[in-house]
Amino acid sequence: MITIGFIGAGKMASAIIKGLNKEKFSIHISGRNFEETQLTAKVLGVNGSASHTDLIQNSDIIVLAVKPYVVADILSEHKIEKPIVSIAAGITLADLSAMTSDKQPLVRVMPNINATIQKSTTGIVRNAYVSDDIFNIVKAVFESVGSVHELAEKDFGTFTAIAGSSPAYIYMFIDAMSRAGVLHGMPKDTSTKIVAETVLASAEMILKSDENPWTLVDNVSSPGGTTVAGVVSLEQNNFVATVIDAITATIEKNNTMNQ
Repeated sequence: MITIGFIGAGKMASAIIKGLNKEKFSIHISGRNFEETQLTAKVLGVNGSASHTDLIQNSDIIVLAVKPYVVADILSEHKIEKPIVSIAAGITLADLSAMTSDKQPLVRVMPNINATIQKSTTGIVRNAYVSDDIFNIVKAVFESVGSVHELAEKDFGTFTAIAGSSPAYIYMFIDAMSRAGVLHGMPKDTSTKIVAETVLASAEMILKSDENPWTLVDNVSSPGGTTVAGVVSLEQNNFVATVIDAITATIEKNNTMNQ
């Protein structure tokens, strides 16, 4: 059985661990505080390590599930001669390579918060020293909590924006629409549920249809109807340009996080 060691047991690590098949993987976690780690391990049904050193010794693959600014400290304090998987935003394979030994197998992964409900959209890339067997194991770990997309690393900043950060923007959009419902007399909880269900079904429509999104907009917009009036209002208020600007701002921030 393959042993996966998670250094860090925050929200994202916990979400991933909850989705893993405990009969297929042996899972260890380590954190800053041993007592807290033990409590988290008990809740997740996994093994709590007394220290990062113990976890590294007892694991086949190490997942760095810590904040980006902590990664350098972890790698400088511990010599890891096993495959390393990083889910830290903004830290490239080159960054990781500079912090580790020569020919270190490295995998960079970017899941999103939807891993909490096993619906993550995850990006993944490896360096030249990761074998196909190891890479397939890492992919299997993240496929247990959603879909996995192999990317060129140059696209990771964009992926972070359109998949990693975008749930926040989608929540804002849903909340704005539900508030409009409140403005016009509908209870907030009812309005929010209706909007969320409609957004979910609309996304499924895109995934199941051969049509591009703008064609689907046209399909809903009857001549002289209510929908096209709203579409024109969104265009007049720079809706598309505003969304693109938000994604660009996210990418720019991602590209400068570790400079």
